[in-house]
Amino acid sequence: MTDVSSTDFAVVVYREDDAWEAELLPTALTGNLEGLIHALRQQPSIGGTIGLVAVGDDFFVALRIIGSQVSVFLSDLTASVDWPLARQVLDYLDIPVPDDDDDLDQVLPAGDLSIFADLGIDEMDLGALSGDLDMFPDEALESIARRLGFGPALKRALDGALGP
Repeated sequence: MTDVSSTDFAVVVYREDDAWEAELLPTALTGNLEGLIHALRQQPSIGGTIGLVAVGDDFFVALRIIGSQVSVFLSDLTASVDWPLARQVLDYLDIPVPDDDDDLDQVLPAGDLSIFADLGIDEMDLGALSGDLDMFPDEALESIARRLGFGPALKRALDGALGP
């Protein structure tokens, strides 16, 4: 269950000349939180950088780096039972990985629910998006991108790599 699939992607989003830009990152970063953070720090941006990662049909991770501050959000902490990236996020957040005795049937977000609050998505909205069982992770990230104003940039980046 931990194989990288064709639906896995990692994207860095940043502002350049008052316009949002998005670039696809290497797929290998969909399993490496430290590598993701390093890649996001390499992209200079006035307002910081945003990282979006979709892993299979299971979960997504959002990161935001402003200066030395790193904010991380995981859409479903139960994914940490099966996926290295989700486990790494919980380790980073100092949250214990659920064990087999825990109720794993529920979608439970973890991390900074206010990661995008200053850009227009509050904690309630982000929690609702992560818990929407009718949405795949890539669809949830596309919805976030549209609401934050960089939907077209994300679509261009994904279409260029994954096809329309």
